[in-house]
Amino acid sequence: MSTDELEDSAAPLIEHLTELRNRLIHSVVAFIIGMVICFTVATPIFNLLTAPLCKVLAQTGQDCALIFISPQEGFFVAIKISLLGGFILAFPYIGMQMWRFVAPGLYKSEKGAFLPFLIASPFMFALGASFAFYVVTPLAYDFFLGFQQFGNEGEALATATGPQSPSVVFQGSAQEYLNLTIKFIVAFGLCFQLPVLLTLMGTAGLVSARGLGDVRKYAVVGILLLAALVTPPDVITQVILFVVVYGLYEISIQLVKRVEKKREAKMKAEGLWDEDIHGDHPDE
Repeated sequence: MSTDELEDSAAPLIEHLTELRNRLIHSVVAFIIGMVICFTVATPIFNLLTAPLCKVLAQTGQDCALIFISPQEGFFVAIKISLLGGFILAFPYIGMQMWRFVAPGLYKSEKGAFLPFLIASPFMFALGASFAFYVVTPLAYDFFLGFQQFGNEGEALATATGPQSPSVVFQGSAQEYLNLTIKFIVAFGLCFQLPVLLTLMGTAGLVSARGLGDVRKYAVVGILLLAALVTPPDVITQVILFVVVYGLYEISIQLVKRVEKKREAKMKAEGLWDEDIHGDHPDE
């Protein structure tokens, strides 16, 4: 290869790297702007995030109060809220930057196949995060705080029969509460990406409905391990996560099956389908 040919091949690469750098800079700036916005309203956001805990405490007749156990904890709580909120606010813009970077290299049919997944991804994350916040989090804190009853019952029994026992009262750390709540939100938000990911892989021909069905038993084991890793050691939350993710796995199989049917119909219409090469129908 001549020197001129090397220079010609290097030029497009440099242009792509330059564009990638610009897209990344724009994404980082959008993320920082989102962080600043969320930092200015960190207190209302924190009050919103503590709503499940306050509801559970109200049912037991306790005040909704959290404590800081170190001088810098309040600052780090605001930073964590800003990081999560900034990413959520900036994600649509970051996704648009990703799309504008890869779109010129795609065919028209590929653009039409990829764009729905780019739109579905933030929707599914929001759906998973909402499910975690409005369903899973209240159940988890109701389970955890239910163990206060041992101290209170012990106090009542001891008062009637003998020396008074200490009462167990919840005095939670604001940072620990926020860490656990964010863990729920992010874990369920990411798990709800499963149908998007598997359907995209099915569209690209990387997985098949039959293949996903054949490894179902291994998927069950993997989902159980995932539930044990990303949730606290309480059975209720783990069971909920397992049921939800396994349900999403079964939905993904059906979505991949639909993708395969559409691809088969298109190839038959174009006269490109060969039963000897492609095998049986996905449903068979």
